[in-house]
Amino acid sequence: MLSELPKPVTRSRGSLPTVDVVIPCYNYAHFLSHCVDSVLTQRGVDVRVLIIDDHSPDDTPEVSARLARDPRVEARRHAVNQGHLATYNEGLLGWASADYTVLLSADDLLAPGALARAAAVFDRDASIGMVYGRGVYYSDHEALPKTLSLPLGVTRWHGTEWIEGRCRSGHNVISSPEVVVRTSVQQRVGGYRPELPHAGDLEMWLRFAAVSDIAYVRGRPAAYYRVHENSMLRTRFSAVLTDLEQRLAVFDHFFAEHPVLHGAPMMRARAHRALAKEALWAAVRAYDRDRVDEVPTAQLVDFALEVFGPAKSLPEYAALRRRRALGAAVCGRTQLFAGSQVAKKAKNWLWWQSWKLRGV
Repeated sequence: MLSELPKPVTRSRGSLPTVDVVIPCYNYAHFLSHCVDSVLTQRGVDVRVLIIDDHSPDDTPEVSARLARDPRVEARRHAVNQGHLATYNEGLLGWASADYTVLLSADDLLAPGALARAAAVFDRDASIGMVYGRGVYYSDHEALPKTLSLPLGVTRWHGTEWIEGRCRSGHNVISSPEVVVRTSVQQRVGGYRPELPHAGDLEMWLRFAAVSDIAYVRGRPAAYYRVHENSMLRTRFSAVLTDLEQRLAVFDHFFAEHPVLHGAPMMRARAHRALAKEALWAAVRAYDRDRVDEVPTAQLVDFALEVFGPAKSLPEYAALRRRRALGAAVCGRTQLFAGSQVAKKAKNWLWWQSWKLRGV
């Protein structure tokens, strides 16, 4: 459902919506000040910040202490490293008490006005448990990218509708810093699962959608996600097969906990189908690029067949059989199937444009 951005709810004088922002930090002292500043300069909301230093070896303690001179900022330091998920949960479940909560990595930034826009949506609709906006990606070596200012508006989904969309694509559509959640709902659904270290964000969003509705604020960026060589996105969890296995674990874990959710069996099957298609397409791409020695194509095919019984009926499997018959060297050298690659890229480009406008 589409609508215009609601006007802020009229409150008593001096009263603003409250937002608690948890900033876990490990070895990101050089980013921390800019991150905290992006929170403290938010207008139209009353913010608190908790910096949790997970025993960083850099000068995070000194930077945190300096930032904590602001009465809105609290700084903690772990005596030993506890890992990112435990650190997240410490802030989200053990500290946050405001109307709304944000989990913001120390190397990311909130966009101006993001919290007030999200708070306005929450204040007007008590059924909404999570609001997100567009996350803008940028690298270490560039200024914040310029973005188009489009008319503000809100897209709302019933929670089950949003879950069905994630199952149909098999993908997460959220990076994390662009999310604001209703604190009471966060307390209800609990924290991050330690058994899901990579795709735990997706599982968390699914849990929110199982008990509340979801909204997306259109027209302005909500946050800036920094991509750099040390970020988790680029290092520990870069393997295609590992990523697919983690997302499979998320969907299976979620539906095991929500067996009576309306349409659960069909949605789970759609998620399995989407992941199987993605695995097979990764194998297809390996043949087209003559990289079968670098990509675990056999394991990708096994994965697809295991998670989706009729995987051999998928068009991606037929495409893979054609390439196997010719061999990777021929496919890579002649580019016989370049047309399908171009079509796939065009489809991905259209999806990307839709995501920037609609959040899905």
